[in-house]
Amino acid sequence: MKIYLIGYMGSGKSTLGYSLAESLGYSLIDLDAEFESKYKISISDFFIKYGEPAFRELEHKLLTDFINGVDLVISTGGGTPCFHQNMEFMNRTGLTIYLKAPPELLLQRIENSARKRPLFQLMENKEPLQKITGHLQSRLVYYERAKITIDAANPDIAELKKLIGKYSAEINGL
Repeated sequence: MKIYLIGYMGSGKSTLGYSLAESLGYSLIDLDAEFESKYKISISDFFIKYGEPAFRELEHKLLTDFINGVDLVISTGGGTPCFHQNMEFMNRTGLTIYLKAPPELLLQRIENSARKRPLFQLMENKEPLQKITGHLQSRLVYYERAKITIDAANPDIAELKKLIGKYSAEINGL
């Protein structure tokens, strides 16, 4: 089974992805890390050089490259579900889990992150909390299509594993 972790930047997809994959005995695919490894450029530099539309096109291709993978936890980028019918693709090919977090928590995590966030960098000095709130609101229509929603502030791996097991049993008719 493929498990796709979705949510806004700073929601904890990569961090939870590592723990969840290890707990399930699955392989982890961090889509942002895969992008940087495959294309030999940081996402920030790619955004500057080629722009967001080119990034989203390659991100979509990279996401669909894993269609035949099994036992994968795929940590997506914050915008992945919002472009190129990716949310529909992920719901059709696996289990989507939305890590829901309030804008204040997202801002705190983004500001404390060592990782460059190209979209957040464009928001600097422009009332970041309001920008995050508005941007998050525009993405909710995609995030809320996830099959499971969890609290990103305090994700519980044991509880999440139970939800995944229940979902797996349902799709397998058990």
